[in-house]
Amino acid sequence: MHLVVQIPAYNEAETIGGVIQEIPRRIPGIDQVTVLVVDDGSRDGTGEVARAAGADVVIRHRRNRGLAAAFQTGMDAALRLGADLIVNLDADGQYDPADIPALIAPILRGEADLVVGDRQVMRLTHFPWPKRALSALGSAVVRWASGVEIPDAPSGFRAYTREAALRLIVLTDFSYTVEHLIQAGKRRLAVAHVPVRARPTPRPSRLHHGVWDFIKRQGATLVRVYAGYEPLKAFFYISLPFWLIGLILFARLAWFFVTEGFALRGHLQSLIVATLSIILAFLIFLFGLLADRIGDNRRLLEEIMRRLRELETRL
Repeated sequence: MHLVVQIPAYNEAETIGGVIQEIPRRIPGIDQVTVLVVDDGSRDGTGEVARAAGADVVIRHRRNRGLAAAFQTGMDAALRLGADLIVNLDADGQYDPADIPALIAPILRGEADLVVGDRQVMRLTHFPWPKRALSALGSAVVRWASGVEIPDAPSGFRAYTREAALRLIVLTDFSYTVEHLIQAGKRRLAVAHVPVRARPTPRPSRLHHGVWDFIKRQGATLVRVYAGYEPLKAFFYISLPFWLIGLILFARLAWFFVTEGFALRGHLQSLIVATLSIILAFLIFLFGLLADRIGDNRRLLEEIMRRLRELETRL
């Protein structure tokens, strides 16, 4: 059993060496541990520090492409290295590498395709309370959208089977965390979670510019991915207010029609608004039907991509 620990990193020269040295190289049930670092265009010598600290493979982007791209580069490289399991670990030291054996345990027992490290955010005193509350709320929304019971959706400390890594792919340019959970839920993968430690980090996140920026970008990712996998539901939810407005106004007009001697005197504005609302709702729902048919092609393309990626890694 070959485990690849991949670490996306951008300007993490101060911390990545310590993270790599903490990674356990002997784990029960694992024959080989490979440490893979993706240097995402760092300017502080992150790649050189990683090599000196013992990284087995270092891949460098010529310029900074963002966490999502660095993560996907690492996943593809891990598959080409012949990984049976892949663990994603942050370079800033937030996650304790000593938790890796616990993280991969559900996979080794054959219980999961994807395991998420639960930081138990509400107990983290070094997180400000707004961040804890928003993280809990965001995780609840992701659970609803994905159908996967995960208490800490934004956690990046994760373990993947080879099959899960072949099936899941990052399409957004921000982060992989929410997208992968929705994909895993829609593709019926077995997802588990285990408690892990989350340590204070010496600097603010480079992924976003504050809590509200994170909410905005993560929310946009959630909506886009959910609409991609559940287009009929998404468009129905969008059309629902227009259906309600139209039906309520038509019911009101019907009441006036009966009570005013089976004749409508006036109420022209209500009739126009009701008619336009119903037409608009129907058109939005029709777009949902078309998007749902396009979704069938997407599923076919995803299966083709999975087989091509598997073939590529074997070659």
